[in-house]
Amino acid sequence: MTTIMEGLSTKKRSGAAINVYLLLKRNDKILLSLRKNTGYFDEHYGLISGHVEDGESASMAIIREAKEEAGLNIGHEQLTFVHAMHRKTDRFNVDVFFECKNWEGEPSNLEMDKCAELHFFPIKNLPVNLIPYIGQALYAITYRVPYAEEGWHL
Repeated sequence: MTTIMEGLSTKKRSGAAINVYLLLKRNDKILLSLRKNTGYFDEHYGLISGHVEDGESASMAIIREAKEEAGLNIGHEQLTFVHAMHRKTDRFNVDVFFECKNWEGEPSNLEMDKCAELHFFPIKNLPVNLIPYIGQALYAITYRVPYAEEGWHL
């Protein structure tokens, strides 16, 4: 007879990647970055984003990414959690979306090797070459849906 603890020890953990995204708003516009030379959705628009590194929280990671990618200074108190997405691709992803309405600095492209441009777009007129799951997340955020799943075929 197998005990509960023996059964639990044979389960494999997902090893999910934790990704962070920044919805930077200015009036009725949001900041998008046009990806290039990354091998992942190049020539598509996305948000300032990145991976959570060992030893940092999701909020620490997006503050770091905003500084590295766009030269922005953002404090923890300026971030609002707005959405989470559990996404299945060739790996498992947990995507955490934060919104920021106030920051220090003017957004500038500091990663020109990975980003063709940073541009504010009207929320109601986003580019057609928006990364699909980013579009889904923005839709969910607009309608205050805190959680979504993508890529799971039940």
